[in-house]
Amino acid sequence: MQMTFRWYGEKNDTVTLEQIKQIPGVEGIVWALHDQPAGEEWPMDKILEVKAQAERYQLNIDVVESVNVHEDIKLGLPTRDTYIDNYKRTIERLAKAGVKVICYNFMPVFDWTRTELYKKMADGSTALFFEKAKIDHMPAEELVKKVVDNPEYSMPGWEPERLSQLTELFAAYKGLTDEGLWANLHYFLEQVIPVAEMNDIKMAIHPDDPPWSIFGLPRIITNKENIQRFLELIDSPYNGITLCSGSLGANPDNDVADMVRTFADRIPFAHIRNVKVYENGDFIETSHRTQDGSLDITDIVKAYHESGFTGYVRPDHGRHIWNEKCRPGYGLYDRALGVMYLLGIWDTLEREYARA
Repeated sequence: MQMTFRWYGEKNDTVTLEQIKQIPGVEGIVWALHDQPAGEEWPMDKILEVKAQAERYQLNIDVVESVNVHEDIKLGLPTRDTYIDNYKRTIERLAKAGVKVICYNFMPVFDWTRTELYKKMADGSTALFFEKAKIDHMPAEELVKKVVDNPEYSMPGWEPERLSQLTELFAAYKGLTDEGLWANLHYFLEQVIPVAEMNDIKMAIHPDDPPWSIFGLPRIITNKENIQRFLELIDSPYNGITLCSGSLGANPDNDVADMVRTFADRIPFAHIRNVKVYENGDFIETSHRTQDGSLDITDIVKAYHESGFTGYVRPDHGRHIWNEKCRPGYGLYDRALGVMYLLGIWDTLEREYARA
């Protein structure tokens, strides 16, 4: 297991590379060019700039999250081939810089969805929160305003320029079914996976977050059955998943540890985090510790260990603790605690395995 840490770039993150380097066990950053609009080619000079920044601290740039997929590709519009060609060229450039994994998603319009960015918890910390009843009755425009009205930090997947066209986007998706989205995803994979294979980069789709329909939009990477269907679309080790315990775990019917054991050879990258799920469908992001949430993080890590997992992993969203001012979900302190918790489990398993 190779531990990494998400970093949003110089002047775009409260966390520095110097701080990341001081977290024991972290080998690389998970990064992206967040100023590049979805669908555009990534410039080689900017890619190499991030590589040089990371290498000053002996950190690798093996994992990119995300090379965003343009909405025209998800919609299956005639213009999609232009954006897919740009995607292919970006894959080729990232390979030249040494990238090994690209995480992406295929969620229409919205990326991850929460109703509150700083929900106060009993211990005084704050965390990302999802209130199901509010989503069921909230206009999409109100949610967008709540998320993007955060001028200090860019929110990946919630780019203001794109979401300013919300009415047009919803109109475009009207009538697109789950099966239509599956077909458009298959088309995309048929184009990009051969390029990924030639460049030795593994594509790893991120599950929908949360794993159910939002505002009537189709969502398809939501459970074990659909992940199996996805992997069978293109049966290649370069067509994989970013198994995110928090995204999938928001639905209590999803057994994340079982998915790890089932799909281990197709998981090049993993997000591990915990969530507390309530009976009414609400959920809040907790510390990584098993006891603090609804997911058995200990068993999830054990599943990776049993499977001989050698891919990349990162602690996912953390709480905001110790008065840290940071991008929602992406402070230093709680994610660093998460690293140590995950590695503590892993190190214990390694010792037990050596004794066996």
